[in-house]
Amino acid sequence: MPHIHDLATTLHDFDDAWLEPRAALQVRGIRRAAERLRERFAGGARCIAVRTLELATLPYPSRFAFQGAALSPAPFVVMTHRALLVQFLRRGQLKTLLFNPTDVVAARETPYFARLRASMPEMAERLVARIEAPIVEQLAKLSIRPEDIDYIAYDHFHTQDLRPILGTTDGHYAARFPNARLLAPAAEWEAFEDPHPMQRAWLIAQGRTNISSDRVVLTRTDLQLGDGVLLLRTPGHTIGNQTLFVATDTGVWGTSENGTCVDNYSPHESQIPGVSATARTLDLDVLMNSNTPELGARHYASMLLEKTLVCRVARAPGFVQMLSSSEVTPHRIAPGLSPTLLHGAITSGSLVIPRRERPLSHESPAT
Repeated sequence: MPHIHDLATTLHDFDDAWLEPRAALQVRGIRRAAERLRERFAGGARCIAVRTLELATLPYPSRFAFQGAALSPAPFVVMTHRALLVQFLRRGQLKTLLFNPTDVVAARETPYFARLRASMPEMAERLVARIEAPIVEQLAKLSIRPEDIDYIAYDHFHTQDLRPILGTTDGHYAARFPNARLLAPAAEWEAFEDPHPMQRAWLIAQGRTNISSDRVVLTRTDLQLGDGVLLLRTPGHTIGNQTLFVATDTGVWGTSENGTCVDNYSPHESQIPGVSATARTLDLDVLMNSNTPELGARHYASMLLEKTLVCRVARAPGFVQMLSSSEVTPHRIAPGLSPTLLHGAITSGSLVIPRRERPLSHESPAT
């Protein structure tokens, strides 16, 4: 199994805070550490380029999306799930990361969504569930081949089937990204096949079966992958949840599914009925994506870490640059549940076409 020190630099800014057993002290420690890291990270080198790849839309219970705070008769919101392509330098060498490259067809077998689909009329499913072009096709339009991907990471393993992504030792699946290493928090990897009962509905039980250990790098701390790219522990939504942060020409951005849109991170500014009133009544700074509540105190602290580390939105400084990996998006089935502000994508820099012996057929310049 490859060693993490060959692929990234370990960071220890949050170690003491995460070890603090008292929840209130932990929150304060996390915030202080995030403030110090933000100053260093935002003032440092930027990554080369970021592109957002839209993968699918899906229904999701409204009560989970806003921690039960939103006032609407609609039982579901519609979320748009996206992957990020990130290029950066590590020790002067070009590296390419693919974050959340979900196999959306395989993801349909997630127990919760399989049961929901079985209970939903086909017409209703077509209304809210859409699958975009396969990720390999989207990458090809950017002149990026599967072989060019150096790193793969996920914010967490809900809905993920890793077998078609990494391939399997029994030959049943060929690796979609043959040169990529999966950066997987050890706690998340170990819980995949023996999850907490509150996690079972969201995990594909066989999703990591027969994955070669040579393809997986288990991590136990925070990482700087290279210039302008951090992968930090944000436990709570799952035990090994992690968040990607990128320093770009529009400031520091983060992406995870700890919140489902900007309103979760700035609930006092929200225009969604019920969200601001609930946050003020309960004196909450964030509202969680609450389908898995067993580690709620850590989830809350992790969202404060994210909110503190990223930059404010220039056109609306009450909100922060957290792009939810599955972002609530306006839809007619969810009246009154449209985000106050929609991020949609992170686009930064100019992609670099990796050196290769033979060019892609019909290759066009990346933008």
